[in-house]
Amino acid sequence: MRYAHSVEQVRLAEQALMSVVPDGALMQRAASGLAQVCLEILRGADGRGRVYGARVLLLVGAGNNGGDALYAGALMARRGVQVEALLLGSSAHEAGLAALERAGGRVRQDVAKADLVVDGIIGIGGSGGLRDEAAKVVADVRDTDAVVVAVDVPSGVDADSGRLGAAHVQADVTVTFGTPKVGLFVHPGAAAAGVVETVDIGLGPYLGDAELEVLQADDVRRLLPVPSVHAHKYTRGVLGVAAGSEQYTGAGVLVVAAAVATGLAGMIRYEGPSAPLIRAAHPEVVIGPGQVQAWVVGSGLGRGLGSQVSSVLAERLPTVVDADGLRHLPEHADGPRILTPHAGELAAMLDVARAEVEDDMLASAREAARRWSSVALLKGARSVIVTPEGRTRVNTTGVPWLATAGAGDVLSGVIGTLLAAGLDTFDAASAGAWLHGAAATLASRGGPIAAMDIVAALPHAIRQVLHGSP
Repeated sequence: MRYAHSVEQVRLAEQALMSVVPDGALMQRAASGLAQVCLEILRGADGRGRVYGARVLLLVGAGNNGGDALYAGALMARRGVQVEALLLGSSAHEAGLAALERAGGRVRQDVAKADLVVDGIIGIGGSGGLRDEAAKVVADVRDTDAVVVAVDVPSGVDADSGRLGAAHVQADVTVTFGTPKVGLFVHPGAAAAGVVETVDIGLGPYLGDAELEVLQADDVRRLLPVPSVHAHKYTRGVLGVAAGSEQYTGAGVLVVAAAVATGLAGMIRYEGPSAPLIRAAHPEVVIGPGQVQAWVVGSGLGRGLGSQVSSVLAERLPTVVDADGLRHLPEHADGPRILTPHAGELAAMLDVARAEVEDDMLASAREAARRWSSVALLKGARSVIVTPEGRTRVNTTGVPWLATAGAGDVLSGVIGTLLAAGLDTFDAASAGAWLHGAAATLASRGGPIAAMDIVAALPHAIRQVLHGSP
C-alpha cells in the first residue's frame, strides 16, 4: 500500500520531528534526496548521461521550498554541475543562497538553456495559481526541452486536493518529502506531477493514519477470494445482473462477460432483454430470477426502468449501481451499495457543472458518498473511491485508451463478482478498479482497445496478481 497525507498532517509531523533533531536537519535531508534524484536523471537510465558540465536552472521562491532547491543546487554544483538560480520571490532563503554561491553556483535574471529545471517556487502551503512573473517564467520553461523536477509539489497544484491554479508547473518528476501529498495522486494534480519520488526525511513515526491509500499488487492479492478445497458454486457467491435494455443490449452482455471472465464468483445469474445474446455467448450463466448474494444494476437500462432499480435495491444486498441506475437512487441507504458515476453523471447527481466535479474529484466523490451513504467510485484517469465516513483510495492502474465505450460496464461486472464473493463494498470497489485498469494495460500494450479486449485480458491480469505469472 502507498499512502498520502494532508498538509496539516505533514506540518504536525515536521514540528514533532524538528523538536528532536538539530536545527536545519530536515531541509538538509530533503535537499540531499532532491539532489540525488536530479543527478540520477542527468545520468540517464543507462548511466551514461553527463553530470559534470550539465546545466541546471533553479526556479527559487521565497519560502523553504526555495531553500530546498538552493541547497540541492549547492550539492549538485559540488559534483561539477553548472547550477544557476532564478530568484522569483521577494527574498530568498539566505543560508541556501549562500551555500549555492560558495559551491560555484550563480544567480541569473532570466530563463537560461538547461538540461534540467528545478521548480522550487511554491511549496505545499501555497494555494491558487502562480503570480504573473512566475507564470511567465514557467511558460518560457515549457518551450524548452529541459526535464522539470518539482520540489515536494508542482507549484500551482493544491497539495490537498489536486486542484490546479490557472498557471502551474507541469513536472516530469516530483520529489516529495516524507510522504506523498494527497494532490499528487488525485487528478488533475496527478497529471501535473509526473513521476512521484518520495524522499524519506524521518517523518514516518509522526504521521498517523493516511488521508489517502493507493492499492498495490500485493494488497489486491490479499483481497482476492481464493476458493478452499470445500468450496462449491454457492459458497463462492452468486452475482445477479440486471442490466441492458432493448436499446442497449450490449451493456448486459459486457457486464456478464466481465463477471464470467474474472472467475471470482461461483455463478452469474442474469435478468433482462440481453438474455438471448448472453445464453449464446455464455452457456454457464443462469437466466432468470433466483437467489443471489450481490447485484449489478443500471448499466444500459435506459431511462424508463426505475422500478427495476428500486426492486433490486429493496433486497438490501450488496449492489453496484451504475449508469442509468444512478438516476433512481433513494436518498437514504437501503443496504451496502457502490455507486460508479463518471464526472458527467456525478455532476447531474449533485446538480453542479461537470467542470466542478473534474476540478475537485476528491471533494465531489466524498460528497456523493456522504449524501447517499454509499461507497462512491468516481471514474476517471485516477478513479477515486470513498466511503461514507471519508476513507479514501485512488486507483493508479490503467491507460488513457481505457476511455472507451463499454469500459464502465466491464468495471461493474468485475466489482460485482468481488461483492458476491464476500468482499466489503470499499475493498470490492478498490480491487475491482485495480484489476480493471491492470487488464486494460495488458490489453492495450500501447495501442487502442475496445471493451471486450479488457474482458479478454481479465484472466491474465488476475493470474498475474495471484501467481506473478508473466
